[in-house]
Amino acid sequence: MLKPIANLDELEFDDVENNGYYTSRRARFSASIGARKLGYNLTELPPGKTQCPFHAHRIEEEMFLILDGEGELRFGSERYPIRRNDVIACPVGGPEVAHQIINTGTTTLRYLSLSNLGDVEICEYPDSGKTGLFADTPGAPTLRALHRDAAKVDYYDGESTTPPGA
Repeated sequence: MLKPIANLDELEFDDVENNGYYTSRRARFSASIGARKLGYNLTELPPGKTQCPFHAHRIEEEMFLILDGEGELRFGSERYPIRRNDVIACPVGGPEVAHQIINTGTTTLRYLSLSNLGDVEICEYPDSGKTGLFADTPGAPTLRALHRDAAKVDYYDGESTTPPGA
């Protein structure tokens, strides 16, 4: 039986990103404590870094609890200072709720993330004009596709307008 408890000081960082501005360490621990519908992770950001591009979710609502450090939350068209013990709500929606946490401080920024988990997710990236489609349906191959919004096509693009075999 799984132990339904995790101590944040004992987690293993299993998702390490070192891509310039996008540099972080994440410990994802949902499954290890038996979570089924919620996703949990602990994120650490070095000074001057962020974990991911500015984005908005259409399915998964997120909550962040700042544990240590300070930084800035980009949220829609606004920017907010953040610090220890701040709780941040990032509801689903479009560019008006797009978000990004940036470490503007001089020490490591640590925060706990919590979100509902969907089998399918759609994310918008307002800064780069991309849309991401992600599906992790049990029994089916994982789908991970990012597209430029500028390459939009008509619904029937590439489809034959005559019946098959005609």
